[in-house]
Amino acid sequence: MPPLFEHGLRMSWFSVLAYWLWAARTARPAIQTEPLARRVAVYWLPLIVGGLLLGPSEWFEGSPLREQFVPHTPLVYSVGLACCVAGATLAIVSRILLGWNWSATVDLKREHELVTAGPYALIRHPIYTGFLLLFLGNAIMVGDWRGLLAVAIVFASFWRKLRLEERWLGDRFGSTYLDYRARTRALIPKLL
Repeated sequence: MPPLFEHGLRMSWFSVLAYWLWAARTARPAIQTEPLARRVAVYWLPLIVGGLLLGPSEWFEGSPLREQFVPHTPLVYSVGLACCVAGATLAIVSRILLGWNWSATVDLKREHELVTAGPYALIRHPIYTGFLLLFLGNAIMVGDWRGLLAVAIVFASFWRKLRLEERWLGDRFGSTYLDYRARTRALIPKLL
C-alpha cells in the first residue's frame, strides 16, 4: 500500500481510538450491564479477531485468505480510505452526541437518555455503522478475502450487541423507543 494511503488509514483508526479513550472519562456509571464473560466472548474477541485478520499480509502468506478480491490500485485505495474517513467521522460525531450515555459495552446508565438527533434521526446505531465503514474501508485497502471475513465477523458481533441494546432500551423507554425504532433503521438508512 502506498505510504500516503497507509498513513490515512492509520490516522482514521487513531482518530477514533484516541477520541474514544479521551471521551470515556465522561461516561455515566452503569445501572445494568452485560456479564463480563459474555462481553469478552461475543464482543471483544470478535473485534480482536477482526483486527488481527487485517494485520500484516505476511501472517497470511500461502493462505486462501490472502487472495485478492480487488486489485491494489490508487482508485481502490481511495475508495477504501474514503470509507475509513467517513466511518471515523460518523463514529466520532455519534459518540459526541451520545455524551455520557455512551459505553463500550451494553449498559443502561443512571438517568439514561434516548438520543434521536443527528445521525440517530436516521439510524439507531451510527457508531456501529461508523466502525463497520472503518473495517470495510480497511478491508478494501487490504484487498484480500481476509478483510471481508473481518467485516463479517465484526458485523455479526455488532448485530448481536445491537439486538441486546434494543431490547434493553425498549424495556427502559417503552413506547417512545418503539416509535423511534419504527421510523429508523438499525445500521443503514432505508435498508437495514
